[in-house]
Amino acid sequence: MAKYLLVYHGGGMPEGEEAQAKVMAAWGTWFQNLGPALADGGNPIGQTKTIASDGSVSDGGGSNPATGYSLIEADSLDAAVAAAKGCPVLGGGASVEVAETFNVM
Repeated sequence: MAKYLLVYHGGGMPEGEEAQAKVMAAWGTWFQNLGPALADGGNPIGQTKTIASDGSVSDGGGSNPATGYSLIEADSLDAAVAAAKGCPVLGGGASVEVAETFNVM
């Protein structure tokens, strides 16, 4: 099986303990449903810097910065996309980018 990087863009944690607990429970359920396909649950992404090819450094990740990631295993890109459609981050207004990874070394 190939590994797929799920990159989250946008969204955010709801306000209030009850709403936050509900979102965290949804993540736990989604992770449980993924079972062994979940290679790395990931984490949110904080402050970023971008290094250009000329060596210059700028703040932020551009117009659509990454806000988190997970790593899953799936039989195909379509299967990874189907799994990503259940990601709770989508309920918070975020989008999910699905990218196949491959070993080169």
